Amino acid sequence: MANAAELVIEKIDEYKSKIGRTLGTPMRLRDLIRQVRAARTMAEERAVVDRESANIRESFRDDDSPWKCRNIAKLLYIHMLGYPAHFGQMECMKLVAHPRYTDKRIGYLGAMLLLDERSEVHLLVTNSLKNDLTSSMQFVSGLALCTLGSICSAEMCRDLANEVEKIIKQNNAYLKKKAALCAFRIVKKVPELMEVFIPCTRSLLGEKNHGVLMGATTLVTEMCERSPDVLNHFKKLVPNLVRILKNLLMSGYSPEHDVTGISDPFLQVKILRLLRVLGKDDVRVTEEMNDILAQVATNTETAKNVGNAILYETVLTIMEIKSESGLRILAVNILGRFLLNTDKNIRYVALNTLLKTVHVDYQAVQRHRNVVVECLKDPDISIRKRAMELCFALMNRTNIAIMTKEVLIFLETADAEFKSECASKMYIATERFSPNHEWHLDTMITVLRLAGKYVPDEVVSCMIQMISANEQLQSYAVSQLYHAAQRDAINAQPLLQVAFWTIGEFGDLLLQPTDVDSTPISESDVVGVFEAVLPSALTSLMTKCYAVTALAKLATRFHSSGERIEALVRMNQAHIQLELQQRSVEFNVILSLGELKDGLLERMPVITHNSLNAAAPSMIEEEAASPDAPVTNGDLLGDLNLGSTSNNDYSSDLLGGSVPVAAPKQNSNILDIFGDSPSVNTSADIDFGYSTPKEPTYQPVIAINQKGIEVQIQVIETWKNDKARLKMTAYNYTPSTLSNFNFLAAVTKTFEIALEAASSPNIEPQEHTTQFMTITRKAPNAAARMRTKISYIVNGAEQVGEGVVNEFPGL
Repeated sequence: MANAAELVIEKIDEYKSKIGRTLGTPMRLRDLIRQVRAARTMAEERAVVDRESANIRESFRDDDSPWKCRNIAKLLYIHMLGYPAHFGQMECMKLVAHPRYTDKRIGYLGAMLLLDERSEVHLLVTNSLKNDLTSSMQFVSGLALCTLGSICSAEMCRDLANEVEKIIKQNNAYLKKKAALCAFRIVKKVPELMEVFIPCTRSLLGEKNHGVLMGATTLVTEMCERSPDVLNHFKKLVPNLVRILKNLLMSGYSPEHDVTGISDPFLQVKILRLLRVLGKDDVRVTEEMNDILAQVATNTETAKNVGNAILYETVLTIMEIKSESGLRILAVNILGRFLLNTDKNIRYVALNTLLKTVHVDYQAVQRHRNVVVECLKDPDISIRKRAMELCFALMNRTNIAIMTKEVLIFLETADAEFKSECASKMYIATERFSPNHEWHLDTMITVLRLAGKYVPDEVVSCMIQMISANEQLQSYAVSQLYHAAQRDAINAQPLLQVAFWTIGEFGDLLLQPTDVDSTPISESDVVGVFEAVLPSALTSLMTKCYAVTALAKLATRFHSSGERIEALVRMNQAHIQLELQQRSVEFNVILSLGELKDGLLERMPVITHNSLNAAAPSMIEEEAASPDAPVTNGDLLGDLNLGSTSNNDYSSDLLGGSVPVAAPKQNSNILDIFGDSPSVNTSADIDFGYSTPKEPTYQPVIAINQKGIEVQIQVIETWKNDKARLKMTAYNYTPSTLSNFNFLAAVTKTFEIALEAASSPNIEPQEHTTQFMTITRKAPNAAARMRTKISYIVNGAEQVGEGVVNEFPGL
């Protein structure tokens, strides 16, 4: 029966529409909506829209039509569907100029939807807005304010800003709140106009109406974020804001503003956000708001999401300002309670906030380590990712063993997208905090096995560097890696690469018994591992290259397996991959050189640098707070020429930099069997098809290393016509993005420096930017010395760093 009744009503409406069109009455909006929804295909929908658009165009030609509002309403619906509706712009202007409120309402709505600041038609609406802003009818003025805030251009803002200011000074609360939000949009569009609104805005914060207060706090927050002078001006109003927030917190039930038992949470959030802006880096202002922040943190109910929203803003404010340690602990404990919430969004927000604030109070966050570890098992992938990042941030020498065990359990079942990042961060953490090299090696072998093919090449290089640089570890490492390669490691290609490199370099140590109870290892056992892996189709090209290089070296270290080794080396002389084929052919030639091969295939020199040598600053340690020792600048301060890419004034009164605490990074191509190693006999009368040696690569020096920012300078081209070319690379090891990064350099008067533009002014976390420079020397044999300075903005605060370089390799 219900379906039959609906069908009858639909037929009646259709009949009425036909009668109306016959009599010249246009279709109603709801009839158009019904027809669009009834369309079975996009073609039918387009036909309906095109037919009605044509009718609307025809109707617009009649200036005396009484159906303009209905036609504009339908046109706006067509616009919302994504079809062209720009031909209705002029009709909207005509409706705006009408004296009737109903016509103005639909006209202004059409203007807000169909116009933007790029449209030439919006110039026509300025006069109508100016007239309506001074209307005696508050609802008409309200329409004008809403429209101005939506479509204002820079010219329109300058023309009408004073009219908005006059409305703010009125006693009408309905218009005041709309005018405050309109002023917010004007300031956002034309920041210099904020001077117009500063005097009248102070009085808004004394209003009783909550809508006016919300508009006022939004406007003040925007102005304070854009101007330090305005920020200092409004700091005097912190007691007023504290009083308003206290009244909201202590007031009883108010049906007008109550949301699930909390009085106007939207205004509370706005005030907390403004307090965060006003109290940043200001101890005096912070003291004025400490008490109220503690009251909000302790008295707000957490049973509903509204209370959690207020607590979240409170935590952000406490962490941003210079609050007391007890208050910071309270804020971190709130985030700890969020981690126990059943709502996934709240848990994610808690993890994300803890990750950003861990550097503010490391010990307070450390107390919630167990809950963070439990989040690694959460079914939500976003929560697992944030929990993993926070686990690495919480690692230190005390808990490295426990945290590593939990991360390895997570890594065993982690998704593929986690394994690469987890392997890299595990190497950094274990390198920094491991109790000894053996534990470091064993842990990383487990990481390589669990992460499998997702381990980055940088981790493989770092493992090789660690083994090469620690002579006391080599015997233990070759034994452990040999046994790891013996097990089912075909799916862990990076592990095989590290194992093969180590066996190739130190395979002779495998034959020396290290323990009376250990089973002796023979040459046949070692070669058997290669015989099992090298022919397999599952072995990657890179692993096979490592294996062939290792076998060639083992030929000089083993004495009873020469034929088997040579057969394995020759196996890939016809391989489809040129890299592997070339290695196989050339090593086969080298193995036939008799005594000469011993010199060519001796152990590599110690590798002293790796690409992950700098520990991640996010892994905060207690001793990290101790300041770096200053560098003595001597007489360098007053004898410098300045180079900069910006026009900023730069004082010559610079402080010293920081003592470099880690050697700069340098990637080595470990597959290049000849490379530039001093052990290669370049005088041999054998042409292996290699090109002429490249220009030597000079080791970079660390100019600045502080607060998670590392600046390296490397000589790219040494002196040619008294000119040298250098490259600056700035690495961001912090969890935050650096913006407006600027590098400055100064040299002694016997040199001149010219800086080129940086590759990017912004540096994302774990990324870098580069900048080239040219140094010209005026006197021969002069020693190049440089002072450097960086400035950047992180989390809204400007930071600077300085350093001194007294010697450049290559200069």
